[in-house]
Amino acid sequence: MPNNQLTNIPASRVPITVTSQGVVSREWYRFFFNLFTAAGSGEANSAVSSSLGLELAPAYTPQLVEKRYGSFYDTTTQTAAAIDTAYPIRFNTTQLTKGVYIGTPTSRVYVDRVGVYNFQFSAQLNKTGSNAKNVYIWYRHNGVDAAYSATVVTLGGNSAATVAAWNFVVSMDAGDYFELVWSTNDIDCIIQANTSVSPAPSIPSVILTVTDNIN
Repeated sequence: MPNNQLTNIPASRVPITVTSQGVVSREWYRFFFNLFTAAGSGEANSAVSSSLGLELAPAYTPQLVEKRYGSFYDTTTQTAAAIDTAYPIRFNTTQLTKGVYIGTPTSRVYVDRVGVYNFQFSAQLNKTGSNAKNVYIWYRHNGVDAAYSATVVTLGGNSAATVAAWNFVVSMDAGDYFELVWSTNDIDCIIQANTSVSPAPSIPSVILTVTDNIN
């Protein structure tokens, strides 16, 4: 059983230091030494520490930082005015957001904190005409085309339609922006929005979701 008398605080009249020597006084040294020993000599969760009511403070746990996210879509059909020309894909609706937001122009998706972000999209592609045509989709980081980020989608047959859907993982700094970009070799290719057809709701031309939960 530990001797609690060893950890009694010296009387208030006892100075902590010996002024003439600039060292801890004998009484206070014995108090601190005995307290250290009784607390387990630095060992966490010692039984002696608990019996004396001297439990060590819990391990430091930093404040969890709130995750960033955003969900956006566009309700208009997007077209290409010219073939083989890059057009940033626009968004006109914010569904929900935390630290991720649409800028100006509305193709730019900004983040407010450094991190590795997952940008996931789906775009409803359509075309008229019978010949097979191509649509290219890639991304830009702060206005610069990302190397090897493009994918080509071929629309074959009359009034062909498909959904392009994949994701990009991008390291971003605070204030950086991301853009989806597309081009086509036929202006009959479009990113199409549709009104609701019962029982389904309306269809946006493009949907983009952004998360930083891979950090």
